[in-house]
Amino acid sequence: MQILKFFPDTPQIDNIIAKGVRHLNEGELLAIPTETVYGLAGDATNGTAIARIFAVKLRPKFNPLIAHVSSIEMACEYGEFDEISLELARHFWPGPLTLVVDCRQDSKIHELVSAGLDTIAIRCPGGMARQLIKTFGKPLAAPSANRSGKVSATSASHVTSEFEGENILVLDGGPCSVGIESTIAKVSDSKITLLRSGSITLKQLADFTGLPVEMAAHESAIQAPGMMTSHYAPRSNVLINCTQATDDAAVLTFGLQQITGNVVAQNIRNLSPAGDLLEAASNLYKLMRELDDLGKDTICVAPVPMEGLGIAINDRLTRASAPRSEV
Repeated sequence: MQILKFFPDTPQIDNIIAKGVRHLNEGELLAIPTETVYGLAGDATNGTAIARIFAVKLRPKFNPLIAHVSSIEMACEYGEFDEISLELARHFWPGPLTLVVDCRQDSKIHELVSAGLDTIAIRCPGGMARQLIKTFGKPLAAPSANRSGKVSATSASHVTSEFEGENILVLDGGPCSVGIESTIAKVSDSKITLLRSGSITLKQLADFTGLPVEMAAHESAIQAPGMMTSHYAPRSNVLINCTQATDDAAVLTFGLQQITGNVVAQNIRNLSPAGDLLEAASNLYKLMRELDDLGKDTICVAPVPMEGLGIAINDRLTRASAPRSEV
């Protein structure tokens, strides 16, 4: 594993991108920072590279991947965009919104990316990831850079601890700004279905389009990443909406909320002492990993408001606390 650290304005960014492109052209994998989480990226048109993503992540082949593009024009080469999906792309891209659209019949994206579905999930990230894709000239499949079902990576150190010994080139751009995976939406029958909540909220989508927006049923068939019942899970068991901790548990609080019980200070983390949901989302996976490393049987999590970005945070916590028979 090799790590290349960079800053957005570093003079070496072109050389780093060129090295990343060479790695991709050889069918190898990169770990790349996006605004959401670090992605484990490979050439979306190369079946061998995509198979390696599934193998390295230990990811079930029925769980589709997102194709990351550098522009709407590139997206339209691979997906059939209706007018509403196009308007959403124009407004929210580059950014943390993934759109599920029908695959083009002439799409060269490998069938493993869509997990056999007739649809494809597409997103245009910002920053260095977008520059890399533009230079590469093809979409990148880039699920979160962690073992399947486990806590997502929001820093390069999370990636290296997860994949020690793998031939992965890690592009270290520092911590991710958003800190949770992208919102995933699908337009159909004059409505929008939210397949995965994220930092772009249901209300934002409804306000922009004027269309009804509904959450996909929790037991829906998997149409996009992040829909498995058990996901984002640490090794420790997770209990949510706690007001009292179990004995010798680790504790994750929010704002001024206190969880009572026999808990020592070094086993407590706060998503946001100020009660800021943006800060809480950015800190979620980092603090879950810190508490998991304490080796406690249980992580008790205080209630997080079910509003705005809190919906996405609660979605991740609910899946982290689910029974783990799927993973």
